[in-house]
Amino acid sequence: MQRFVGQTVMVTGGNKGIGRGIATRFAQEGANVAIAAIDKDTPDAARMIAEATGAKVSGYVLDVTDAAAIKATYGEIESTLGPLSVSVQNAGVITIAKVEDLTEREWDFNLDVNTKGVFLCCQEAIRRFRASGIKGRLVNTASGQARQGFIYTPHYAASKFGVVGLTQSLAKELAREGITVNAICPGIIHTDMWDYNDRVWGQMLGTYGPGELMAEWVEGIPMGRAGTPAEVGALVAFLASADAAYITGQTVNVDGGLIMS
Repeated sequence: MQRFVGQTVMVTGGNKGIGRGIATRFAQEGANVAIAAIDKDTPDAARMIAEATGAKVSGYVLDVTDAAAIKATYGEIESTLGPLSVSVQNAGVITIAKVEDLTEREWDFNLDVNTKGVFLCCQEAIRRFRASGIKGRLVNTASGQARQGFIYTPHYAASKFGVVGLTQSLAKELAREGITVNAICPGIIHTDMWDYNDRVWGQMLGTYGPGELMAEWVEGIPMGRAGTPAEVGALVAFLASADAAYITGQTVNVDGGLIMS
C-alpha cells in the first residue's frame, strides 16, 4: 500500500523500538518521514530507514519536554519535507521502583516525557494543521498500563492514563475540523524497553534470570508470543490513513489479546 505518498509524517521516539517500526511503515507507504528523539544518533537512524525504504527521512535531536525546541523542529520539518499531515507522539520513558523508594524526580521525569511531551507535540502539530488547512492525524502512544496499572510503576501508569485522557479531550475539541486523535496501547513488544523491564522487574520480583520473566509474561498472552514494532506500525498507519477518517478519540490495544477491554 502507498497511502501516504506526498504526506509529511513526524514520529517522536522514532529512532528505535516501536517508534522505528512506526517510522519505517510510513516510509514504506511513501511518506516523507521525520523522526525525532533525544538521542544523538537519531540522524543516523533516519539515514538507515531511508536506505532501507528508499523514502525521504530526516532525523532531529529533540527534547519533547521543551516547547520552544518542538516549535523550531516542527518548523524545520515543514521547511524540509513539506506541510505536516500526521504527528505520532511516541517518545516515552519508564523507571521502576517500589512506592517507598520512588523519588519525586522519577515521578516528574515520567510525567514530563510521557504526558506533557505528548501534549506539547500535539499542540504544535494542531497549530500547523490549522495554518495549512490540513485535516491532520494525531496518534499517541499510551501503554497496556493505561488500561491497568502494575506494581512498582504507579508513576508510569499515571503518565499513560494521562495520554488516554488527553487523547479523548483533544478528539472532542478537534472533531468538527476533521482532525482525528487516537491512541494505541502496546503490550509486550520486542524492544530495548522490554529488555529493561525484564531485567529490573525480574530482579525486584524474585530470582529471575535474563529472559525468564519475559517468557513467563508471554505465556499469559492468548496469542502466545510478544509483538513486533512492525505490527504496532501497521496499526498506527491505519489510524493515520483515510481508511480511519471516522475513528477518533479511541484507544486501541495491540497486545495479542493480553488485555481485552
